[in-house]
Amino acid sequence: MCQLLGLNANTPTDLVFSFTGFAHRAVEHRDGFGIAFFEGAGLRLFVDHQSAAESPVAAMIRHYPIRSRHIVTHIRKATQGRVALENTHPFVRELWGRYWVFAHNGNLVDYRPKLHAGFHPVGDTDSERAFCWLMQELAKNHARMPSIPDLTQTLAELAPQIARHGTFNFLLSQGEALWAHCTTRLHYVLRRHPFADAQLQDADLTVDFAEHTTPQDRVAVVVTEPLTTNEAWVALAPGELAVFVDGDRIG
Repeated sequence: MCQLLGLNANTPTDLVFSFTGFAHRAVEHRDGFGIAFFEGAGLRLFVDHQSAAESPVAAMIRHYPIRSRHIVTHIRKATQGRVALENTHPFVRELWGRYWVFAHNGNLVDYRPKLHAGFHPVGDTDSERAFCWLMQELAKNHARMPSIPDLTQTLAELAPQIARHGTFNFLLSQGEALWAHCTTRLHYVLRRHPFADAQLQDADLTVDFAEHTTPQDRVAVVVTEPLTTNEAWVALAPGELAVFVDGDRIG
């Protein structure tokens, strides 16, 4: 199945180090990749139906240190939907005047929710259908942008309804928080002062974060499988929904 990677920080941070290791996993996940960077209310989205190991777009990302407090990226191994640009994660929708970004790892069997006028998939993946349904139900439950705790509570009620159809690991962000839901495999690490060096698991690359940070910086990284060999990665439990704000886990 696919692989997920998300970043949430209290200061604009680049993902070059983590993305370099993550992209090496595209050898087995060759059906497209995408990455979304929030910049205030704006969003940069790069997607390609080519493998992240071969895509010129992915090569640019590895060498272009775009800095953001909220990043969601995905490498695809297709289970439903053809290999095409419209089926490439992350998916983006607008709700309450904010961009929402979603990426999914898993396979949802016979998942055909009733969707109304506001949200419909462009492609033919189970993932985009699930995202549209989540957006639809959030809009039905809240007339305007709710607080992060209220959003978390609603998502905790909605996610199991989709997870009944199969594996539903996902990352979701609206540029203020990052939600991570686990069905099978999802891990996170919190990086903060005192920062140390980290060694990638998938590439021969080490970085000393102390050289690139300040004592006030905080960064949370969420990924399907741990990216480094010498950090204290925490595994989410099946059915667990975590939320990260300003580089820290708050729920």
